[in-house]
Amino acid sequence: MESGLALSYPAAFVIGLLGSTHCLGMCGGISASLSMTLPVGRGFRFRQGLLLLAFNGGRISSYVLLATLVALLSTSAAAQWTALGPLFRTLAGLLLIAMGLSMGQWWQGIRHIERFGGPVWRRLQPLTAKVLPVRHPGQALALGALWGWLPCGLVYSTLGWAALQPSVASAAVTMLSFGLGTLPSMFATGLAASSIQSLRTNRGFRRISGALMIGFGLWTLPWAMLFSQGGH
Repeated sequence: MESGLALSYPAAFVIGLLGSTHCLGMCGGISASLSMTLPVGRGFRFRQGLLLLAFNGGRISSYVLLATLVALLSTSAAAQWTALGPLFRTLAGLLLIAMGLSMGQWWQGIRHIERFGGPVWRRLQPLTAKVLPVRHPGQALALGALWGWLPCGLVYSTLGWAALQPSVASAAVTMLSFGLGTLPSMFATGLAASSIQSLRTNRGFRRISGALMIGFGLWTLPWAMLFSQGGH
């Protein structure tokens, strides 16, 4: 497969950062509820921070695992059928555009894509009950690892981009960068920061983030056309 997009890791981080509004809707509730069973008192913030760190560590680990699995398939397929390279890039660009339209609240077609992960999530979701309520970091880590498989258009959009990377390792790092970009909003939500939670309903922020996400998608698409024509 052709070399990955320039600045792919920083761009993946920015995508995670821009996706704050979507993250708050998908994972914010469970993140905010992690510390509800902790006794308030000395060391509360430290214990709360450990739970949040473990939960998000498990969540991001699942993203990296997903990227590894997807990249194993995509790099193998592209190596055998060169024509699939432009197709993968076009699909990745379209997914990012669809995610941007959803974030900007212009079109919610990305929800149809999220349905593809439904069968896997239906098998994993019952397992979350076995680690609830969360009382220690080990349970939070397991919950996060399971939660990382929740059907999510933002994750799928970034996975499509990760699949374009020239190696399995670079795909995994791309998804790791994305996951790290989601951390600020997830930590702030877990710490009950109302200023971050309000972003979910801030129309202006959602539209700016959506427009930037669409820009990432449009930036991806020309590469598919150039590659299909033998350009560099």
